[in-house]
Amino acid sequence: MVRVIIIGYMGAGKTTVGRGLAKALGVPFYDLDWYITERYRKKVPEIFAEKGEEGFRDLERRMLHEVAEFENIVLSCGGGTPCFFDNMEYMNSLAETIYLKASPEILDAHLKVAKGARPLLQGKDDQERYEYIKESLQEREPFYMKARHVIDIGLLENYEKVDECVALIREMLKI
Repeated sequence: MVRVIIIGYMGAGKTTVGRGLAKALGVPFYDLDWYITERYRKKVPEIFAEKGEEGFRDLERRMLHEVAEFENIVLSCGGGTPCFFDNMEYMNSLAETIYLKASPEILDAHLKVAKGARPLLQGKDDQERYEYIKESLQEREPFYMKARHVIDIGLLENYEKVDECVALIREMLKI
């Protein structure tokens, strides 16, 4: 049985790498934010606006407990998922967890071109976005480092880089 959970900061490439890994392994891919959106028929920013971060994090934890029990999957989690409740310990008890580690500069470069609203980055200019990434990554890193495996990723500027990352994960996990 294969159960892989990918974690990391927003913009690290969790969804892109996770989708590539799932395809290579021939198993379903789930993105926790998308799963929440499908179940609640609302986008994450809407849920954030309605329930606040605390309400969203509670809902996120419940959905994590639901989807992480599925067998033969690759799951990518939102950037904050490992940092709340006992989520990281729970994920480690069920799956091979992989932290896609990236520098603030790489994350900023990815987020500059990323599509989709990021509730925590709303209304920030380039400098404020970079400073926010740098500070919050520092706070979250201790949680991320609890993952069973850590991969230092560079700029995922093309599919070749994504494929290299997927190959590295397969080699590391022997799958």
